[in-house]
Amino acid sequence: MAGSGGLHRLDRWMYGGGRPNRVARALNRLAAAQYAVGLAPRYCVTLEVPGRRTGRYVSFPLVVAEHEGERYLVAMLGEKANWVRNVRAAGGRVTLRRGRRTEVRLVEVDPADRAPVLKAYLRRAPGARAHVPVDRLAPVEEFARVADRFPVFRVTHG
Repeated sequence: MAGSGGLHRLDRWMYGGGRPNRVARALNRLAAAQYAVGLAPRYCVTLEVPGRRTGRYVSFPLVVAEHEGERYLVAMLGEKANWVRNVRAAGGRVTLRRGRRTEVRLVEVDPADRAPVLKAYLRRAPGARAHVPVDRLAPVEEFARVADRFPVFRVTHG
């Protein structure tokens, strides 16, 4: 896609070292507020999870991937993503917001089962493409090679 190289560089700059910089944090706060009230495509949600150190709720804007009738959240920054650590500390019990709050449980997907979800995620989340070292059009086998580096959680109601 013409011009996407510049966008990928910008995305990588905003998340250098696997952490959002000041600009990315400000944009994430804005996106989280928009997603929470439903001012975004239906597959955009705000994840609310208690911070593992403070216990105060933290909000993260995320894109929901769909695969075989299930919904998934993917950590484009991998294991370093703060929300991943918080979800694990909370035992997967979180709130998703999109116009209303929905209490859900996130169940971590085994790395062997992540590849098709990662592929579906990159189709829907162009901002993540700079962080996942596989072309979104590549065969699913290419995604299997990096699947252990990107946590994936299935959204369940229970």
